[in-house]
Amino acid sequence: MSTAFIIGASRGIGLELARQYRADGWRVIATARKPADCEALRRLGAEAHQVDVTNAESIGGLGWKLDDEKIDAAWLVAGVYGPDHAGFPTAKEFDDVMHTNVLAAMRLLPIVAPLVTATRGKVAVISSRMGSIGARTSNQGSLYRASKAALNSVLADAALTYGPQGATCLTFHPGWVQTDMGGASATLTVEQSAAGLRATLARATPAQNGAFLNYDGTPIPW
Repeated sequence: MSTAFIIGASRGIGLELARQYRADGWRVIATARKPADCEALRRLGAEAHQVDVTNAESIGGLGWKLDDEKIDAAWLVAGVYGPDHAGFPTAKEFDDVMHTNVLAAMRLLPIVAPLVTATRGKVAVISSRMGSIGARTSNQGSLYRASKAALNSVLADAALTYGPQGATCLTFHPGWVQTDMGGASATLTVEQSAAGLRATLARATPAQNGAFLNYDGTPIPW
């Protein structure tokens, strides 16, 4: 049985990834910050762990629990948008966004990626087209944009580190999705985005290690 690991599965894309993998017969290990969300994941048939991705001790505890696991597909979904403005962020706004979107990945990928190398599997982070510098046409949500550009850099480093060991590391734009972040007017349902992400990850090859892709597999400029 193949195993998927999803970090940040309390709602939205993460929860839908867990649901779809379970529906396809995968073993699913998933994390959420709140006990009630962990219980909801268990009702789906997932193995749930309560983890706060902004807390180093919580992440360290997760690493201990996952010792010797072999993961086929790992997803880092947890993230926050932060302020919508393009002006100066407050120190708290900066810390909240950067700790969740960037520092968490820097702490989690060294724990998760080695679990993927044993299966020659794949590890993916949910970034955003808003983090692309080459495709940028707006400065709205500048703090979020900066955090996702930094996340892409973290993933590129992971690709250099773990690609030669057998892990294919990718960063994804999930599309404009009808989540709490994307809003009701977004063009994709959560189900459509998750299905596209899963399909693109499944057909990814080691030659794509380090790529920045749309949910449908279309390359995105850095």
